[in-house]
Amino acid sequence: MTDTNESRTKAIEDDDEFIEDESLSERLIGLTEMFPEPIRNVCCSAGSLVVSASKTGLWLVRNALWIASSSAVILVLPVIFESERAQQHEEQLQQQRQILLGPNAAVSGSASGSNNLLPGMGMVPPPPQMASR
Repeated sequence: MTDTNESRTKAIEDDDEFIEDESLSERLIGLTEMFPEPIRNVCCSAGSLVVSASKTGLWLVRNALWIASSSAVILVLPVIFESERAQQHEEQLQQQRQILLGPNAAVSGSASGSNNLLPGMGMVPPPPQMASR
């Protein structure tokens, strides 16, 4: 009995040796022959459509990203630079107040400076009072 099992095993091993290795492309070509021609054409068209749609979508996203980033640089950076300049100007005014009036003046000047409409304008004067008759 063991002789028959061994011979079967040896026959199976011999069959495995004669199997030729196929490449992936050869296997895919062999699989395509299983399907009728119209189905293969539809699948090929769908694949081409997906590839072209992906390329077009990537092109659109890349251009939209370029437009958005360049617009942000052109529109936002000047505002940031101007706010930094105004902040530095305000700090310079506080330093001048501190040098001229002492350390307590800079603290009290910054509290009154927060009510200003524009930096460096000083306090807004009160509206004139109407004289009563």
